[in-house]
Amino acid sequence: MPDTADLVHDPKGGLERLREIMRRLRDPESGCPWDIAQSFATIAPYTVEEAHEVADAIARQAWDELPGELGDLMLQVVFHARMAEEAGLFDLDDVLRAISDKMVARHPHVFGDESRDKSADQQTVDWERVKAAERGTGRVLDGVALGLPALTRAVKLQKRAARVGFDWPSTDEVLAKIAEEVGELVEARRELSEAEVAEEFGDLLFVMANLARHMKVDPEAALRAANAKFTRRFRKIEDWLAETGTTPEQSDLAEMDALWNRAKAEDKAGR
Repeated sequence: MPDTADLVHDPKGGLERLREIMRRLRDPESGCPWDIAQSFATIAPYTVEEAHEVADAIARQAWDELPGELGDLMLQVVFHARMAEEAGLFDLDDVLRAISDKMVARHPHVFGDESRDKSADQQTVDWERVKAAERGTGRVLDGVALGLPALTRAVKLQKRAARVGFDWPSTDEVLAKIAEEVGELVEARRELSEAEVAEEFGDLLFVMANLARHMKVDPEAALRAANAKFTRRFRKIEDWLAETGTTPEQSDLAEMDALWNRAKAEDKAGR
């Protein structure tokens, strides 16, 4: 194995190279002041951000960007593991061992003696059964991470509840509930406090997440796509206004709405 100086600059050093780079960055005598100052709490938001950037690259099919984004995410794992090692909690080997043991335990149809003759849906059911046994509690909703994006967590909570029969039988009941929640939100807007309006709005979003689940739509992905579509169309509005020597600030709603419809028509024509 090369010495640490050679390893840091070895393009074939793999995971050990990244591990050594992080060790050097966190060295209290010669490391980077910013990296040394970080903690689990300060790094956690970056971990979430990097995971979203991986998802964004995949959604855009930006395959040339994906290696870099996955590398950024891997750095987060190595960073957390290094801080844990310094604190005497665990190290990267423990992280790798934990996930490897988990994958073997949760795939007895691959690594054990269970039959592989199952549908993907049945394997999902089995996966959740093993996870529930690992949690070791009788609480249906335990283990759904608080740090998940809110829409994703809503879907996961609803899936857990549905497994024990707490679910509407079809989308018809969900749609009826959405109409009910919209009515309550309209009423709240006229009569209730800001906090109560926010609560009613949250209820509506929760039911919308349930509709997404019933329709087998990923609400986070759907909203990301809607954001991208809005961005694309609004930029066209800016471009068309610029051709006339104006900006959105100098325009009005009627003009921009007409340009929006033009952008929308172009989008549909290009499908």
